[in-house]
Amino acid sequence: MQNFDVIIVGAGLSGIGAAVHLQRDCPRKTYTVLDARNAIGGTWDLFRYPGVRSDSDMHTLGYDFKPWREAKSIADGPSIRRYVCETAKEFGIDRHTQFGKKLRSAAWSTEQSRWALTVEDVASGATESYGCRFLELCSGYYNYDQPYEPEITGVRDFKGALLRPQFWPESLDYSGKRVVVIGSGATAMTVVPSMADKAAHVTMVQRSPTYVVSRPDQDRIANTLRKFLPEMLAYRITRFKNTRLQAYIYNRTRTSPDRMRDLLLSGVRKAIGEDQTRKHFTPTYNPWDQRLCLIPNADLFESINAGKVDMVTGNIDRITVDGVRMQDRTEVKADILVMATGLNLLLLGGATFTVDGETVDFPNTVSYKGMMYSDVPNLIQTFGYINASWTLRADLTAEYACRVINHMDKLGVAQVTPRLRMQEINAERRPWIEDFSAGYMQRLMHLFPKQLATDPWRNTQNFDLDRKMVRHAALEDGALIFSRSGVLRSLPTRTEVTQEAVSAG
Repeated sequence: MQNFDVIIVGAGLSGIGAAVHLQRDCPRKTYTVLDARNAIGGTWDLFRYPGVRSDSDMHTLGYDFKPWREAKSIADGPSIRRYVCETAKEFGIDRHTQFGKKLRSAAWSTEQSRWALTVEDVASGATESYGCRFLELCSGYYNYDQPYEPEITGVRDFKGALLRPQFWPESLDYSGKRVVVIGSGATAMTVVPSMADKAAHVTMVQRSPTYVVSRPDQDRIANTLRKFLPEMLAYRITRFKNTRLQAYIYNRTRTSPDRMRDLLLSGVRKAIGEDQTRKHFTPTYNPWDQRLCLIPNADLFESINAGKVDMVTGNIDRITVDGVRMQDRTEVKADILVMATGLNLLLLGGATFTVDGETVDFPNTVSYKGMMYSDVPNLIQTFGYINASWTLRADLTAEYACRVINHMDKLGVAQVTPRLRMQEINAERRPWIEDFSAGYMQRLMHLFPKQLATDPWRNTQNFDLDRKMVRHAALEDGALIFSRSGVLRSLPTRTEVTQEAVSAG
């Protein structure tokens, strides 16, 4: 068995950042990073479809400790992958990373105060054993092996090339081909204008519209500041500016949705006219009830205006041998069909967890500060923001993990466990993510942990609140229990409280 103080699962944007924080703030701890793939980069190494890019600016999607140096702040996938790999090499994280290692299960022992991990060697299929005192999960929340497959009749009848963005064949030549992209999210809006330059024609087929906003792919203020200020200072100013702007826009969509709706749609009208806007870019929901789609330099709008791209909005009747038939009988011919229909969510990378031999039923746990889970010791998961840049929260989470680990050393304890207090045990359980109607969330949200209406059990999705709750709040808050080996439960569980009340009549 390979033993470490800390094991980090995932060598993508979150995992590499977590390792840098750990190495810097807990320098005496031994650690390793496990990743099922054979390369650093995670999402940014997996996805290779045309035009793959960020939909957040890199001054906030980048790490708080490493400036983004390129001129484009809305960056392409290869640039982001280079940034993550450069970070891993610069800080020596690559030397601590083990590839082709997939976490299958994790078993916690209170007596030993240790996680025992069963890890599959992807190449051989054999299982290996690892042990650690503390486990950090940084593998994201998507199922990268199985995309979401909507029920569309006739998919197997299609005689052309049927593609899914996460399994994109890099050698594909789509020059002169008729391409149909099914989907209305960020992936579809990236693929469509990127393929339009070489394809004979591209049609984007969507069931319903999405809010779209265009902005330049370069941040002029950031690029100017870099010329006159020290690099890190310029980066921090830009990061602060963009973080505040993100928060302002999101808050305005909550407090003045009609006004923000009019503002967003007016920008689309200026770009492509009233008719196209009304038919294809006017959603039925309010802004940020689902994630906004960012298009850099109005590339999608320019492709539409140039006649290279058509939009079709409505329900699909079926896939035919040579394209798509809509319910209104519209026929869209295709040589290539791209199913940009989204991903499935996957909690904790699909691994199973036990605590002292009992399987952890995560939907019945409560999320502590959006990072830990009630009654599950020595485990932190990174889950970024759905309404802002992922790494803002990933950095906070990595920082918090180090605070907790160092505080355990200070107290001389081996375990830290979030525990619902007596007054919280029967409190109303709420969905882990609220006020977000996107289908990929709603389909599987019932499988995720819950949250409460009160701190520290809220999953706020608010960077300002999280900084207070995560960075500045006391660690010993009565809900986070620090204990010695062999000691786990300090309060009855919700089930035990209910049973006791029934027994009492």
